[in-house]
Amino acid sequence: MKPDSELALVTTIKEAKGPMRVIGGGTRIIGAPAIGEILSTTGMSGISLYEPGALTIVAASGTPVAEIEAKLAKDHQRLAFEPMDHRELLGTQGTPTIGGVVATNASGPRRIQVGACRDSLLGVRFVDGQGRSLKNGGRVMKNVTGYDLVKLMAGSWGTLGVLSEVSLKVQAIPEAVGCVLVNGLDETAAVSVMSRALGSPYDVSGAAHAPVGVNGHPVTMIRVEGLESSVSYRTKKLRQMFADNGVEITIEHDLENVTACWKWVRDVSLFKNSEASVWRISIKPTDAPGLVARIRADYHDVSVLYDWGGGLIWIEAPEGANLRSFEFSGHATLIRKSPDTLCKLPIFQPNVGPLLAISKGLRSKFDPRNILNPGLMG
Repeated sequence: MKPDSELALVTTIKEAKGPMRVIGGGTRIIGAPAIGEILSTTGMSGISLYEPGALTIVAASGTPVAEIEAKLAKDHQRLAFEPMDHRELLGTQGTPTIGGVVATNASGPRRIQVGACRDSLLGVRFVDGQGRSLKNGGRVMKNVTGYDLVKLMAGSWGTLGVLSEVSLKVQAIPEAVGCVLVNGLDETAAVSVMSRALGSPYDVSGAAHAPVGVNGHPVTMIRVEGLESSVSYRTKKLRQMFADNGVEITIEHDLENVTACWKWVRDVSLFKNSEASVWRISIKPTDAPGLVARIRADYHDVSVLYDWGGGLIWIEAPEGANLRSFEFSGHATLIRKSPDTLCKLPIFQPNVGPLLAISKGLRSKFDPRNILNPGLMG
């Protein structure tokens, strides 16, 4: 099913006789095996409003991200939250859509500076599991239920409603970009360096560490953006901050090289062309190296990439490894897996206690028939 308008989407959901598998462009299907008929949002496409002066864009949920980025680029603007493209990591062939980005709250390295996708989201239109057309926030103000539906829909993975339109604030593309590369640090020292950078007055927009970088050696990456003179000043100051580590430090200002470097981090290209499981763990940065050390003690064939200053760990582990068995304060999502692993482990961190009650209550409110992506989020 591929409705081409919100009205058609309402009809489709109202007339549904059973479960539906809601997808956007099909690039990040990581949940349980498809249940019911596929409901694709790609039939609802197009930019309905773009006001560069107001830093605002409104688009149908099935609009390709590439189309939005091209439109914004003409006015030297961008999506601030740097959404990840999952195709390389997951080996998928679809086309990323803006609705899929919002539904999964896909947010890249710049999250540490500007927030997640939900923080750029101004308004939403969607159809819930009862076939009700709802709208909230931004240019389509109408609070139907008392919930902050804008934030609620971001990261709900289509389990509460099917997005038909989203409104987003955008950001001007900065004049210059620079990246401080600190080479040879171990993971504990790297997290310390990233924390110092993020706590500095130098407005860091990216902080990542690869124990095995593209050249096979550890590299810690600190990105700053802005006016050319400011970027030059801040990268030099950051270099001075880290000089006491006794390691090689270089500064990269070439736009093409820096863009490629952060795309590599954003899309977790380190783990492409592999069949091993990939986990995405959100954690307190200072706890990250210790958790990784414990995982390595049990599973020796492990690769790691740190983002968000160490608050996000991407871990490639042997198929069947259960990283939730290690006690830590955070959340672990199984991003890439085999069918066998899928049968044994849930994709998302299971909700317990009050969170479980809230989740069930929301589901009963918006999808009492349990027909939208049933089983995906527990």
